[in-house]
Amino acid sequence: MILGNDPILLTPGPLTTSLATKQAMLRDWGSWDAAFNRITASICRDVVRIVDSGDSGEYVCVPMQGSGTFSVEAALGTLVPRDGRVLVPNNGAYCARIVKQCKYLGRAVVDLPAPEDQPVTAATVSAALAADPAITHVALVHCETGAGIRNDLEGVARVCKQTGRSLIVDAMSSFAALPIDARTTPFDALIAASGKCLEGVPGIGFVIVRKALLEGSAGRSHSLALDLHDQYVYMQKTTQWRYTPPTHVVAALRAAIDQFLAEGGQAARGARYAANCATLIEGMKTLGFRPYLKAEVQAPIIVTFHAPSDPAYDFKRFYAAVRERGYILYPGKLTQIETFRVGCIGAIDSNELRNVVGAIADALRSLGLRDL
Repeated sequence: MILGNDPILLTPGPLTTSLATKQAMLRDWGSWDAAFNRITASICRDVVRIVDSGDSGEYVCVPMQGSGTFSVEAALGTLVPRDGRVLVPNNGAYCARIVKQCKYLGRAVVDLPAPEDQPVTAATVSAALAADPAITHVALVHCETGAGIRNDLEGVARVCKQTGRSLIVDAMSSFAALPIDARTTPFDALIAASGKCLEGVPGIGFVIVRKALLEGSAGRSHSLALDLHDQYVYMQKTTQWRYTPPTHVVAALRAAIDQFLAEGGQAARGARYAANCATLIEGMKTLGFRPYLKAEVQAPIIVTFHAPSDPAYDFKRFYAAVRERGYILYPGKLTQIETFRVGCIGAIDSNELRNVVGAIADALRSLGLRDL
């Protein structure tokens, strides 16, 4: 039973945050106040440094209110010209969402289907670009959390550079956990959010974008609120957000980034998540659960498991039983088979994942589920 504590979120975001991150939201901030604006500026600086540690000055960070999806749409609508053509390698739900966004925006899109259990490769993208010279942009989801798979960002980035295509990366669930270096993995724009592997709370997305590209995109956006160029120009001119910012979310993100840096940055955070993932998979296998993905393509962010084959299994009852024991699971996102997902990210360690396996085992016994 949960006795006085919030349940642990085993999801790809929102996720469980530290006490220090929660406490950062206890203070109120004025949105025009100079001290608050300095926090925003420091976040933008540190976010860029995660992928551009050499401070090249080539990239800038533009924060946007809303969930990560808002920032993906802001990037597509601002950076892709009205006559652009976007290739979307599609091996999951979040890739499919980008296809849908392009259609809403009136941008020509090439939906390149791929199996949900196989990563997008450089060879696949290269062949698609060769077959359609009109393609101007590639929009790649780095870690597709529909299944938990890691796509080949490094290989796709090389192909885009060689062929002169612009690369937009949805790094929502990989940024700050998986290594991304703009010097060796060139991209035009990369999108992430506060409530993922930086371990902040939801409410802010941000786009790390080539400054020269952004400065040439004036007047292109379909939306006033999602105009990335206008947001950037206004911030440069005034240091302020155009419209009311989520002040408490900004303060929490500053605290979360401070903890990220103190932990040792991306390498340390990625190592902790990898240990979480390994502990989870090993423990679940002892219970009889089978991961959906092969180990070599599994990202250490969220793991998809085959649902029990027991006829008595019902995800809602299983979810409730595990929640009663202190943990929030995630439903499956696949369309062909029944699965559920368990996240490995957030302010948790491998010890917590061992407790998760114990809670799931206890839930199975309480529900009388035997055939996995």
